[in-house]
Amino acid sequence: RDGMHLRIKSLVAPLTPVEVTVPGDISSAAYWLVAGAIHPNASIRVLNCGVNPTRTGIIDILVAMKAKLRIENQRDEANEPVADLVVESSQLEATEINGDIVPRLIDEIPVLAVAACMAHGTTIIRGASELRVKESDRIATMVSELSRLGAKVEELPDGMVIHGGAVLSGAEVKSHRDHRLAMSLAIAGLIARGETTICDAQVAEISYPDFWIQLERLVSH
Repeated sequence: RDGMHLRIKSLVAPLTPVEVTVPGDISSAAYWLVAGAIHPNASIRVLNCGVNPTRTGIIDILVAMKAKLRIENQRDEANEPVADLVVESSQLEATEINGDIVPRLIDEIPVLAVAACMAHGTTIIRGASELRVKESDRIATMVSELSRLGAKVEELPDGMVIHGGAVLSGAEVKSHRDHRLAMSLAIAGLIARGETTICDAQVAEISYPDFWIQLERLVSH
């Protein structure tokens, strides 16, 4: 390795096959962590989740919001930290999300916005202008769609202000063909009064093919 360049030498012997267990993606686990924290009667265990410190901003923020979240069975698999995550119904408190933690949770901000809707106080998210250039403008679209559900949300150039405590009501919302938006709105729908319809919901399959199946299993329990 030389700076940004990586040189790979030719093989001198055949590769030896190994068995590797790939941990679960914490970006996918984030939906269940938030669901467990905001639902009034929930206890969810996410097994075998990757907890590399570069990706665990979602855990740090939920803990800062007073979520009842535990990290259990910590171990290394294929040189990567892995653990089981347990979350229970919580009385969340508002927080501020900005600075160095933003890159560690940029993809989880949409679902954290849902958590903030149910928190006591006002949550402020700044320094997240990268959200403007994702599959959708996730700042504008989350503000728009959460507002349809009755949330009190304000748009900032690089984030949003979320006033917690509003009662969400079911409505028709749009995914804007953005997988993370669709899944985040589904979690909001879990605690909204009445029925929520998400247009183009199948877009969730881009990153989480089994999302709707697992959500149905969760609700059935």
